[in-house]
Amino acid sequence: MAGFVDVLLRGLILVLSSAVLGGVAWTRLILQAAPDAKPRPATALALRVVAAAAGLAVIAQGATMAVALGALAGSHGHWPVALYLDTTVARTALARMAIGVVTAVLALRLAQRPAGRVAWLALTVAACALTASSAALSHAVARVDDRALLMALDATHQIAAALWVGGLLHLVVAASTGVITRPDSEDVSAVVRRFSALALPSVATLVVAGAALAWVYVGDLGALVGTAYGIMILSKVALLAAALALAYANFRFVRRAAAAPGVPLFRFVEVELGLVITVLFAAASLTSLPPGVDVTTDRATVAEVASRFTPTVPRLSSPPIDELLAAADPLMARQVERKPVERAWSEYNHHWAGFFVLTMGVLAALERLGVRRARHWPLVFLGLAAFLFVRNDPRAWPLGPAGFWESLMLPDVLQHRGFVAIIVAFGVFEWMVRTGRLPARPWAFVFPLLCAVGGGLLLTHSHAMFNLKEEFLTEVTHAPLGILGAFAGWGRWLELRLPEAGRGPGWFWIACLSAVGALLLVYREG
Repeated sequence: MAGFVDVLLRGLILVLSSAVLGGVAWTRLILQAAPDAKPRPATALALRVVAAAAGLAVIAQGATMAVALGALAGSHGHWPVALYLDTTVARTALARMAIGVVTAVLALRLAQRPAGRVAWLALTVAACALTASSAALSHAVARVDDRALLMALDATHQIAAALWVGGLLHLVVAASTGVITRPDSEDVSAVVRRFSALALPSVATLVVAGAALAWVYVGDLGALVGTAYGIMILSKVALLAAALALAYANFRFVRRAAAAPGVPLFRFVEVELGLVITVLFAAASLTSLPPGVDVTTDRATVAEVASRFTPTVPRLSSPPIDELLAAADPLMARQVERKPVERAWSEYNHHWAGFFVLTMGVLAALERLGVRRARHWPLVFLGLAAFLFVRNDPRAWPLGPAGFWESLMLPDVLQHRGFVAIIVAFGVFEWMVRTGRLPARPWAFVFPLLCAVGGGLLLTHSHAMFNLKEEFLTEVTHAPLGILGAFAGWGRWLELRLPEAGRGPGWFWIACLSAVGALLLVYREG
């Protein structure tokens, strides 16, 4: 449980620190805010967002400390505060919290009234320190060789990412609130061109530094495919490639844009921002994984990974629940072996889930082709949710002896229940929108947002298992499922936000949804 929550908090901190540093760069380099001048509406808004993000980052960093102390309390019988505060992790976290407070105070001060160059310089230094200090919590600290170089690379990687992601966030905020499209504001095309000029070198630096870190931490092509760390790197690359494709489309649009506000541009930027936020959460999950170069004895082979994606006849019959309960370890005990009956149970669940999802993909395609009755396809989500709720965790309520609340103490059970809740929300809101029971705005956006969130959660999903290799092989299919889920969500978002894009985004997300079903149908655990 602690590890899963820690990953989510780390991902949130990455997003918030990006909003801080990217916001400072946005005000100084893009909006060209001048020292000693009264803040313009766009500048004041950006600085308020910076202050809010810095404050939330302080809270999230404090929460990571509470999670760590809670995990230590389980083994010590009490909260070993003094012992924990003597660690590099705790001292770095406290320093980051102090930096965050200073950043928030400075940003609020600058948003309210004019200030000189010293105040602006202090804000810039604090924002850079908040972002770069995350390198002290990375794998670089634990390396024996080239520690300083790796920490410098990591800090550079983080700063470049923050400038790009944070700038995108502030561009979306400014466009959605209208502060850069008002008649009395600066030419919006000039603002966007300046952001493109900043984003291009930031992305280039991000890619170069990231490639160097991946080379060190992955080591070879075998680790890239045969370890969880390597697969997560590939997932980041896939998501980043999609975001860069949108960024390239935005760049070309900016070069062609006239002085009029570019509404289509902002729609693409929203999707670009969503994808890179997912990348940040995937990056946060890397901190919980051992670098691929260090995984030698428990590394999977390319053939073993490929076998998990090899099509087989779906398993349509389930082992009896009594047989599984008799063979499986108690739910709250540590698994020492993955029993064949457990594998069979899990494969049955995944294969039937695949039928549910593939059915939805086919019905969604029929609706798009004009079959009116097929618009009820989201109700299939409710059947899928009921199926998964009963069968996901057979040793927990309602099938097993472990109680409902007791079983939620295990991270994989909690994540499964969370996915079921998301699936229910998928079905209810999308069906009510498609049948006219809810207005399309804003309720139509629930489905794509939950798709994107669900895809991101799949990238951080984990099973507590007895063997690192077995755990990896069980979860290796989660990466493409998470990527497809994110693509489906943002494809649907683009369909809603940019009707002039035609039918392409609609068919794209339907294809991604159908591909999720097809992947589930070939799921294997042995």
